[in-house]
Amino acid sequence: MKQTNYQLFDFLDFDTSLSSGERLWRACRPTDIQEINGDIIITVPFQQQNNSNEITEDKTVARIALPLRLRAYGDKVMRMSLAFQDAAVHEDSPMLDLADEMKPQALTFEKADLRWTVKDAQGRTRAVVNFEMPVEEWWSDLQPAPAETIDLRLYPDGKKEVALSAYDMFSPARHDAYALAFVTKDGRADRATCAFAAKPNECFYGTGERFAKMDLSGRTVQLYNQDGQGVNNRRTYKNIPFYLSSEGYGMFLHTTYFAKISMADHSTRSAQVMVEEPVIDTFIIGGDTPERILYHYRQLTGFPSMPPTWSFGTWMSRMTYFSADEVQEICDRMRAEGYPCDVIHLDTGWFKTDWLCEWKFNLERFPDPKGFIQGLKKQGYRVSLWQLPYIAYDAAQYQEAAENSYISKSESKIQGASNFSVNDYAGTIDFTYDKATEWYKGLLKELLDMGVTCIKTDFGEDIHMDATYHDADPKALRNIYSLYYQKAAYEITKEVCGEGIVWARSAWAGCQRYPLHWGGDSASTWDGLAGSLKGGLHFGLSGFGFWSHDVPGFHSVPNFMNTRLSEDVYVRWTQFGVFSSHLRYHGSFKREPWHYPTIAPIVKDWLNLRYRLMPYILQEAEKTTRSGYPMLRAMYLMHPDDLVCRHIDDQYYFGDDFLVAPVMNSQGVRSVYLPEGKWVNFFTKETFEGPCWLKDIQVPLEEMPVYVRQGASIPMYPQAVACTDEMDMSKAINVVF
Repeated sequence: MKQTNYQLFDFLDFDTSLSSGERLWRACRPTDIQEINGDIIITVPFQQQNNSNEITEDKTVARIALPLRLRAYGDKVMRMSLAFQDAAVHEDSPMLDLADEMKPQALTFEKADLRWTVKDAQGRTRAVVNFEMPVEEWWSDLQPAPAETIDLRLYPDGKKEVALSAYDMFSPARHDAYALAFVTKDGRADRATCAFAAKPNECFYGTGERFAKMDLSGRTVQLYNQDGQGVNNRRTYKNIPFYLSSEGYGMFLHTTYFAKISMADHSTRSAQVMVEEPVIDTFIIGGDTPERILYHYRQLTGFPSMPPTWSFGTWMSRMTYFSADEVQEICDRMRAEGYPCDVIHLDTGWFKTDWLCEWKFNLERFPDPKGFIQGLKKQGYRVSLWQLPYIAYDAAQYQEAAENSYISKSESKIQGASNFSVNDYAGTIDFTYDKATEWYKGLLKELLDMGVTCIKTDFGEDIHMDATYHDADPKALRNIYSLYYQKAAYEITKEVCGEGIVWARSAWAGCQRYPLHWGGDSASTWDGLAGSLKGGLHFGLSGFGFWSHDVPGFHSVPNFMNTRLSEDVYVRWTQFGVFSSHLRYHGSFKREPWHYPTIAPIVKDWLNLRYRLMPYILQEAEKTTRSGYPMLRAMYLMHPDDLVCRHIDDQYYFGDDFLVAPVMNSQGVRSVYLPEGKWVNFFTKETFEGPCWLKDIQVPLEEMPVYVRQGASIPMYPQAVACTDEMDMSKAINVVF
């Protein structure tokens, strides 16, 4: 449908005919304030508006007074929440995992004629309700006076002001944003919106694995998990209801429902939220740096746990291996030819029927699964297994799952372009039912007891939306389903193996606690490489620490399965993978390096470098678990005051000390921006002083632009190994650049 370019229709989703029983209710001037158990409760009247795109008050309808609650968490976070009609604010949720420092802090208020000031126990101002009106000099009655609204300013850290967007308007009847409002449909509260004032040069980041330019200002994103089907479109597997602002704050929208965030798009004066539930629940997060804001966000929603050491080694995979003999041949050849590797992943072909997920090995092609897995372990290989959270009608577990309500009850079936099977899915495993969760864990435990060490928790972005679930409305479950799914797999893996890990594609707020996540089905092309990096950088600015991608892209173009990928793409993507959180080869075509003999020696050198860097990688991974930093760090995260870095999306920091600039074209040419400081080329040892641009560098295929902070001490492993089992980290040496 055509956009109208009016906020009421394009953002708040009103029917343009205005005949669907929808009405807008706007917040008016607050009438009372009180303190209850340390929270501040502000009484906010709401006035219904006339049924028109010209916004005017419908004074024939009485106002509704609602309580807006302010709560302080520690000394850096303010929570603003409001429920409409008989809805309720979710006091707690699976998304929240509060650190001890995030205990609610008692607030008090001081009431004056023109402002109500909210203070914490240290006497710091944490919020102000302002009643002072702009100075007027009357000379015309051509336009009426503006209607009442709420003027609320929050100070999450006691310093930085984050204000509701009180007067984003052209005229009293033409609004581009609302400070606080909700929409009723046929008399019932249906959805809600709020807006925060935006500065003209404000930049926005995060919101999940967004395959977009670094600065998201001027974009409206939909927070609705779905199969991304690539990394170059608006769809994404991982939506996170959090954005980071260059104005020094973060906004976490505490919801699981479909939502939209307009970051200075529908109006350049406002960052707006619309959520399809009659609740506004936002955490406004302060901090002196972007990293500290992300740290406080993790204090609310949880920190990433430390993945096992072996997981940082090479993973080898493709879609798919079909037998124990095939896998063993590949593993033997990796060792014989000197390609270091720690993990062999079995994708969709280890079942009796390809893609028919039954959590059981095909005993004709894998006659001794436990012996097969244990034998690989003796060679230094861990085994990872693919599966998904849907039960097909043809699956061995269908009858049991259906009779015991372990799956959603539905007459429909999952449909999706990435479902390469012809399976009809009977239902989604219902993780809102504790018995279903335990049943699922039991399926995985049989495999983990054999020696499997990781479960690929694929899919999870889509569920049966017309089904019934034990303890959730599907509209509330869809986005957060990833969290339930990955938590279950992570917990049973840690219980059996002693180390927690999953390999996950979908995500929502809180999933960072259960690493790790990868970027989905990218094309094996330069644009696939560039899109993957963009997604990973935004994901890191959304609270996640560990992230990977399919090297060298998942699918071929134009023939999805069969077009041979370019050798230079293979090498350049390998280089990117070496300087990523985790390194996994996977895709629809052959991925083992010996199938590309011209470049195989180059690939081997880069994999050996990955293992030499293992002490540094582990060191930086530990920092990721206790800070706000991801492993891959956007330039903005490290240099928030450098205006150039606010927009760079094709280079990044790998940990504290490496600046990495992947080459993403067949010409082997790129420009690199070096920020303030002295830099040493990791390979040539040439030195540079930033800030400066290195223009149009010619980069041979076997090289990559990688720079180290001058004076940095990089722990490295001194000798080649076949896998991390052979490493003794006490032998690491520090190399000073």
